[in-house]
Amino acid sequence: MLENIFTLLMLVLLQAVLGFDNLLYISLESKKAPEIKQKRVRKVGILVAIVLRIILLFLLVSIIDYFKEPFSFLTGGIDDIVNFAFNGHSIIVLLGGGFIIYTAIKEIWHMIGTPDLEHSEMVEARSKKTANAAIVSIVIMNLVFSFDSILAAIGLTSEIENSTTAFIIMAIAIVVSGLLMLFLADRVSAFLAKNKMYEVLGLFILFIVGIMLVTEGGHLAHIKIFGNEIVPMSKTTFYFVIVILIITDIVQGKYQKKLLAKK
Repeated sequence: MLENIFTLLMLVLLQAVLGFDNLLYISLESKKAPEIKQKRVRKVGILVAIVLRIILLFLLVSIIDYFKEPFSFLTGGIDDIVNFAFNGHSIIVLLGGGFIIYTAIKEIWHMIGTPDLEHSEMVEARSKKTANAAIVSIVIMNLVFSFDSILAAIGLTSEIENSTTAFIIMAIAIVVSGLLMLFLADRVSAFLAKNKMYEVLGLFILFIVGIMLVTEGGHLAHIKIFGNEIVPMSKTTFYFVIVILIITDIVQGKYQKKLLAKK
């Protein structure tokens, strides 16, 4: 029993840590919905995602080998230029990472590409998504983000002999981390709304998340370019870069305030 409780606590911690980038995406994506529906979009998106995560967990436990085995029709290469062996896991991670990079670049380009803030707000108002479209985007990306955490959870519970007990522990961890995300989503969104400058930081963090997923997907697909295999960005490197970005942003903000005060 104590071992199971410890495993549950480890899984909740794992889900919470890996859910940081997911939470950031939810906060930024919900802004595209009409303002009066943004809170509902975050809540419904996360609740639906929790249910689908448990379904995904059940499916992965049942057919995990299918996602790990390379597809024969997607295995090959072009001489010594590029080689690959795609499997289900690598395709999902690559597509998710690519979409996140596209989203981050598009939003950053939108920020710097408009001539003035008033025009930017008008364009943003016209490009709003419907609430349902925003919910669908949040749910899909939530599943992409949760794929690795579920596989890690399966690894952590592999020593539990009773498969039903292992599944229950993983399901509880998913629900607890989802409720924690539900609790924090509105607070993160409110913080970004009050501190617009941090949206830029958030988008660059999202961009790095996309890079991390693409490198991980490339590694899972055993992609080799000119004989060099793609190496995934480690979680340690990822969090180190995030900390440096945050510190740089804080220092730059304080220095800019001093310069404005002198003027």
